[in-house]
Amino acid sequence: MSGSDAGEGTALPSATGPAVTLLIADDDEVTRSGLRLLLAAQPGITVVGEAADGVEAVERARSLRPDVVLMDVRMPRRNGIEATRQLLAEVADPPKVVVITTFENDGYVTAALSAGASGFVLKRLPVRRIAEAVRVVAAGEAVLFPAALGRMVTPRPLGSAEALPQAALTGREEEVLRLMATGLSNPEIAESLTVSLETVKTHVGNVLTKLGAQNRTHAVVIAYESGLVVPGFAD
Repeated sequence: MSGSDAGEGTALPSATGPAVTLLIADDDEVTRSGLRLLLAAQPGITVVGEAADGVEAVERARSLRPDVVLMDVRMPRRNGIEATRQLLAEVADPPKVVVITTFENDGYVTAALSAGASGFVLKRLPVRRIAEAVRVVAAGEAVLFPAALGRMVTPRPLGSAEALPQAALTGREEEVLRLMATGLSNPEIAESLTVSLETVKTHVGNVLTKLGAQNRTHAVVIAYESGLVVPGFAD
């Protein structure tokens, strides 16, 4: 995927495979029902349930065992950030989480990504693209909109507790992280660096381990926060 913004023209990577089971969590009943109706009509997606808040999202994820939770972040009782964190920490073989939001500059989104969400989509996107994001995340990839992410993240000074421990990464690992921040997939990174896919997978794994990142999306958030990648880098 290119480093374009989360606008209408952004192309998400495609994914194929068995039907993806989906739980929709949103406190607005009209939005939730509309998403269920529209996403259930998309190829390869089975909507198994709904949740009206973060507490219910965790409970229903435990009982329904969906592949993916489409998680609103601003919900009562427990917001999507805490619900995501609890799902990943307490549920065996937890579902992937895709955050869905109205605003491109929603600070809650980066907190949810740091908690372990695999990506985010905007509610204004066409339903076919929200569906494709769900399928992509279910297949183990990330859904990144680097330019929008760069606007959400508040950079921290290098040397702060949250900053990237640059000394722990090799030069090639930093290079791989920068390419991850543009939204490139592992095969695209391999092509860019003229190395094997297995080599890229090794580098990505090392980056995640050294950063203590939940997934590649979280690693990219850390890269922006640390200043290793700056807004506009991925444009």
